[in-house]
Amino acid sequence: MAPEPKVPGTVYLDHAGATLFPQSQLTSFTNDLMENVYGNPHSQNISSKLTHDTVEHVRYRILEHFHTSTEDYSVIFTAGSTAALKLVAEAFPWVSPGPESNGSRFCYLIDSHTSVVGMRKVTTAMNVTSIPVRPEDVRAAETRGTAASDPDCQLPHLFCYPAQSNFSGTRYPLSWIGEVKAGRMCPMSVPGKWFVLLDAASYVSTSPLDLSVHQADFVPLSFYKIFGFPTGLGALLVNNRVAPLLRKTYFGGGTAAAYLAGEDFYIPRQSVAERFEDGTISFLDVIALKHGFDALERLTGGMENIKQHTFTLAQYTYTALCALRYPNGAPVVRIYSDSEFSSPEVQGPVINFNVLDHSGNIIGYSQVDKMASLYNIHVRTGCFCNTGACQKHLGISDEMVRKHLEAGHVCGDDVDLIDGHPTGSVRISFGYMSTLEDAQAFLRFIIAMQLHQCDGQPLPPTTPGEVGAPSESEAQDAVPATVDRCSSSPWEDAPTDSGVSNDLPTTVAAVGLHPPLPMATRTQQIPSEKAAGVLDGGLGPRVITNLYLYPIKSCAAFEVTKWPIGSQGLLYDRSWMVVNHNGVCLSQKQEPRLCLIQPFIDLPQKIMVIKAKGMEPIAVPLEENGERTQICQSKVCADRVNTYNCGEKISSWLSRFFGHPCQLLKQSSNFQRSAKKRVKDQSAGSTATLSLVNEAQYLLINRPSVLELQQQLNASDANGKEELFPMKELISRFRANIITSGTSAFEEETWDEISVGSLRFQVLGPCHRCQMICINQQTGQRNQNVFQKLSESRARKVNFGVYLTHTSLDFSSPAFLSVGSQVLPVLKENTEHHELPASTEHQDVIS
Repeated sequence: MAPEPKVPGTVYLDHAGATLFPQSQLTSFTNDLMENVYGNPHSQNISSKLTHDTVEHVRYRILEHFHTSTEDYSVIFTAGSTAALKLVAEAFPWVSPGPESNGSRFCYLIDSHTSVVGMRKVTTAMNVTSIPVRPEDVRAAETRGTAASDPDCQLPHLFCYPAQSNFSGTRYPLSWIGEVKAGRMCPMSVPGKWFVLLDAASYVSTSPLDLSVHQADFVPLSFYKIFGFPTGLGALLVNNRVAPLLRKTYFGGGTAAAYLAGEDFYIPRQSVAERFEDGTISFLDVIALKHGFDALERLTGGMENIKQHTFTLAQYTYTALCALRYPNGAPVVRIYSDSEFSSPEVQGPVINFNVLDHSGNIIGYSQVDKMASLYNIHVRTGCFCNTGACQKHLGISDEMVRKHLEAGHVCGDDVDLIDGHPTGSVRISFGYMSTLEDAQAFLRFIIAMQLHQCDGQPLPPTTPGEVGAPSESEAQDAVPATVDRCSSSPWEDAPTDSGVSNDLPTTVAAVGLHPPLPMATRTQQIPSEKAAGVLDGGLGPRVITNLYLYPIKSCAAFEVTKWPIGSQGLLYDRSWMVVNHNGVCLSQKQEPRLCLIQPFIDLPQKIMVIKAKGMEPIAVPLEENGERTQICQSKVCADRVNTYNCGEKISSWLSRFFGHPCQLLKQSSNFQRSAKKRVKDQSAGSTATLSLVNEAQYLLINRPSVLELQQQLNASDANGKEELFPMKELISRFRANIITSGTSAFEEETWDEISVGSLRFQVLGPCHRCQMICINQQTGQRNQNVFQKLSESRARKVNFGVYLTHTSLDFSSPAFLSVGSQVLPVLKENTEHHELPASTEHQDVIS
């Protein structure tokens, strides 16, 4: 197998979510479009006929891929597998309960995708009973050979199950299809005829499916899971024996043989595809499938090779993960699986797990995801649109799901632990272009994250001369990891016929643990501190030692000693943002070099001067010209904001610096973006307004908190090889507006509100940190130690600093914040509070 190279330095392990496409596939497709004219297939001209014939050829190619033909199956193109499932739910010949029967039954495996479970809303509207069944109940029925009591009854029932669980990768027997259809096995014992829907979306991405043997009635697919491109295109494969039973109400363009506009007369087209493909299909995307099949065959030799290749990688990784132990013998991960990865017949290339600490406590998936991103490893987290499997494996009861919702947790968010219990997990999955190096990079990441400070015995060294074996000096630098000596080695049972296992190393820690660091182009210069004599980490009165604003979101700080307050926070703080060619806001997560862009605001001149090494300074007006400004809509943290483009000149400047198209947008001055977090005692309809910040108007950090982290980071520098962290450099990583000199570390988290002169600020809560704190704000380079050490010391929640919003601000006269001003906190209830005497020396508000 010779997959084309991926983006250098990227370890992509979410192939079950969406696989990647090779460059050759895209090149072939675009060449096709440039060399041919494809018209609407509902016309009769030459270009339309070409489209129709090409689409029909692709239908044949799809059926051939699944070892069947148009004699047995029809291909209905849909927007994806979800749309295919919805089509079945709406068109299946359900029978509602009545005097002569109890009606149809809809049974689905609990380990099913949300889109399958969602079919029950359609059946409920028809008064049809929906019944979730457990895999063990189906297996019990398989053993009993349960059959319907009346074989002549034709009452239609539908059983849905996945060929492969998208949660754990468990593969369910394809033999169930024939057993259920033949009546030898039933999900539940009711008279009638059972039809089978096989959810193959996850399975067929890495395995062959032979529909000539396993003749399911309905097979939904999503092609991006197989080819990576195109997205938004799927299909429903319908067994032709079942097609005449399907019912359809709505009819769209292209589906009618004839109809009348003035009366209820409609005759559908003959073929099932023409009847159910309402409107013009996405014909160019369908044509792209041909090139997907060609690339897949050319690069891999077929699905059987993909099946063996991906399973070998998963089996190797699974065995290595199972072997990892802390020095006290505790496992490093907890894997959620119904198999022991013994065969690709029972297990797909998916590993679902949670990381544990040395005491067996689960580390939230959100923290693992953030750490993985520092190594440029792409994983999937959450419940993966499969609540049934998530509840089963994680032990989440129905009542807990409801309580989690009440606590604010919804599907897809980053609330990973509630009362110490996980709400989801981490999933990695392999595709045909995955490599042994991908698996090893992931294992090195887990070892570096969890075992980098353990004193356990290192893994056994590799055999001299073995492919991939490190030199003696490299082996000494390898991070030690402890292996469960009772567990089998990750290379012991690996298949030898895939071309992967021959190069497996005999130690997980054989390769160095240094993720690639983005190169920066220059060193950023930050103005010197003007802290009015306040020392780093000083324990004197609480005062403001530094003030920063960040005029351009994610760009460098602009340090001031006194600055006016606006309705959204410090005046002009995060008023601008850099967007890419698609208008998407850029942050340092995607573009670390943003920190090298230095904005300076000149209030008297009403301009912002932007500088960067190797670039001529450029000026941008602070306010828009109302007559010539065209307002456009953008998104920031899921909020819609009105912005305007700052012009072609600055766009060209930014594009030259970054090497790709960029624009500078400014939030419109008359647009009000409301904060999501309501201030205590705030009247209804009176919410704080925000600039382009993520969460709140202000972010405050406390020097003693930074000092404690600095001491932990520098103390962990046992061998002298890691970089030391100066106080100012650490402070800059947290990108706060207000820096205070407190009396103790993390005391700010006990504050309910603060006063600075006549200004009052409500504390909204802690700032949950992401991987941006790993970026050195002077160089743009990453160092994951900051995030990792903070995660370890702060019970894995990585909180640092607190959000503030001002309360009852009077704009009848100007207000300012100044360095040297005293900060007077009010503690939360039930927290001991020592009042500090008010000082007139540092009054900062000028009215």
